[in-house]
Amino acid sequence: MDGFLTAVHNRIGDKWAVLILILLEQETLRFNELRRRIDSISQKMLSQTLKSLERDGLISRRAFATVPVTVEYALTPLGRTLASTVQALTQWAEAHIGEVEEAQRRYDRGEVAA
Repeated sequence: MDGFLTAVHNRIGDKWAVLILILLEQETLRFNELRRRIDSISQKMLSQTLKSLERDGLISRRAFATVPVTVEYALTPLGRTLASTVQALTQWAEAHIGEVEEAQRRYDRGEVAA
């Protein structure tokens, strides 16, 4: 069980995986579309993250016989369940970012938390 929990935490703790899940929740995207939307990710890191998500059964990869090959990525039903959970975390973060930043400022000033 411990190994399973570690694997799940590693996946949802990976910022690239989370960003990809959020983007694919909205629509199916090609590799280069993902790369453009996540401008700070390298091609190698995007490729590795997509392979990990595919291996975990969270996304599907569909290749088209074109020159060059066109590849699309989409969430699987399992991936959609995780994406909705990630979306809830994102909404929490957006709603409470001000409180977190204020707590950080108080901590940095050496004030005791309330």
